[in-house]
Amino acid sequence: MTGSVQETALGRRLAERIASLGPISIADYMAACLGDPDHGYYMTAEPFGASGDFITAPEISQLFGELIGGFLVHAWRLAGRPSPFHLVELGPGRGTLMADALRVARLDPQFIRAARLHLVETSRRLRDIQAATLANAPLEPAFADHLDSVPEDAPLFLVANEFFDALPIRQYVLAGGEWRERMIGLDDDGRFAFGLGPTGLAAADVPETAKGAPEGSILETQPAANAIAEAIGARITASGGVGLVIDYGYETGGPGDTLQALYRHKPLSVLEKAGEADLTAHVNFDTLGRSFRQGGATVHGPTTQGNFLLDLGLLERAGQLGTGKSAEVQERIRGEVERLAAPQAMGDLFKVLAISSGGFALPPFDR
Repeated sequence: MTGSVQETALGRRLAERIASLGPISIADYMAACLGDPDHGYYMTAEPFGASGDFITAPEISQLFGELIGGFLVHAWRLAGRPSPFHLVELGPGRGTLMADALRVARLDPQFIRAARLHLVETSRRLRDIQAATLANAPLEPAFADHLDSVPEDAPLFLVANEFFDALPIRQYVLAGGEWRERMIGLDDDGRFAFGLGPTGLAAADVPETAKGAPEGSILETQPAANAIAEAIGARITASGGVGLVIDYGYETGGPGDTLQALYRHKPLSVLEKAGEADLTAHVNFDTLGRSFRQGGATVHGPTTQGNFLLDLGLLERAGQLGTGKSAEVQERIRGEVERLAAPQAMGDLFKVLAISSGGFALPPFDR
């Protein structure tokens, strides 16, 4: 009975697992829904673009990737023009950001000669799309399942756009004065349902921003994101380089439920369409920055995506693109700028943070 009410193959498998072994954490549920080798969202779905479930900034406009390309070249120069170096993108989507970034970066032949391009992507299907997108790029990508697979013999210049938001989180609910872990089990009809586990957060691990919260509040933690951030910080501290993180999130975290699901551009319950809907959660940039620092890196920011892009010359580049074009094209470009940078669009919701091995100011964060 438990499997019959599940609408997806992964849902049926998870329901059987829960019926047999008991409730699972939200972290385990997210990991399965997004990364299951056979039925995970990123392994089987087409998430990006108008035909998918969401549109990322690189798919909105070439302006986004071009400005990041300019940022990377400038950061590389500030770091002493190391050669060789590893140019890495985590979760590259369709490869659009990197294709646009390299179109700008190729204006500096020395940068291109020094770069070794690596795309960290676990989905074989997305790797094929990324390779096709970059077919005419000046660098041929090497693919890796994890950052650990990228050689450690040279400085690292890394980009992660909407990568950390897809990493599994944990949630805790304040019940009876204790923060108990929120779990996913089955109701009497075999449908997924939230419940509370027997364990929770130790008092020492509860952040100051959550103290005094009312009964029933939800607190999120991001152990997977923080562990990866610390590892990246340690890597850049040891080998040199710069990292750039762009994601939607908040600068200081308190109680709140940010876990969400999207299916064909529309929100739905996170317990529906397991493996066929995108699951994300807002990134806590405060703890992310702290984790980078624990790895030894210097942290720059965070700032908002709007301020970051405007400081890099978004309006000036948009003006160049629109010069001599039709009124229709110019209006489209204006619309793209609004979506990327306006406070009511992506401008304030998305945050940008950079890290470096220290020793130099990093514009536009350090003025």
